[in-house]
Amino acid sequence: MIANIKVITDNLSYLLLGRALQGEPGGVLLSLLMTLGAAALAFPGGVILACCAWRFQGWPRRVLFVWAELIRGIPLIFVIFWMWFLLPWLTGTDLPGAVTVTLALAWFTSASVMYSTLAALNALPKGQYEAALSSGFVSAHILRLILLPQALRNAIPSFIGLLIALLKDTSLAFIVNVPELTTVAGQVNNRVQVYPAALFIFTGLVYYLLCSLLELGVKRWQRRHLLPTN
Repeated sequence: MIANIKVITDNLSYLLLGRALQGEPGGVLLSLLMTLGAAALAFPGGVILACCAWRFQGWPRRVLFVWAELIRGIPLIFVIFWMWFLLPWLTGTDLPGAVTVTLALAWFTSASVMYSTLAALNALPKGQYEAALSSGFVSAHILRLILLPQALRNAIPSFIGLLIALLKDTSLAFIVNVPELTTVAGQVNNRVQVYPAALFIFTGLVYYLLCSLLELGVKRWQRRHLLPTN
């Protein structure tokens, strides 16, 4: 039992930070950085796409639906592989692995954000739109000032689920050897070649704690800033 714990404590800094002191973040730190970076791109991007799908009927909406269904119907691991090989060809330069995976995660998640936001918009009473229209508002202002704030508030539970899934999906970066938590745990296991159960139970617990803290933090922020007070 002591040896099981010792293999974790001896490598705790590497599991948590990677080689951050040498300018190469890894482990838990890199997993969190990729999560935040992907979320910063996916959530605003998905909301904008949902607004476009709501605002523009006809072929623009159909194109967005086809794109979203295509992305959601492909395993994320394939998207990461495609971005890994496609981005250097498009940009003419090799991007850092963490950047490539972050962009793949953002692209993949934005489709789900679009659907969640659009569903929240469509769930609002149609009378609100009609009343605002009769009051002289144009569609763009109705969406931005009246409907979207309510839809985003209602979509927060769905967004929490997507954010937690995004954090867990960073573990797929191991397939391109990006040194996030799962990758560095595997590296430690390959180096010491003992007690793999201890290392990967620890890794699972870290993901569980991170997801739980993330959910708790968002819910506390929601209660403090969004729920009505007496």
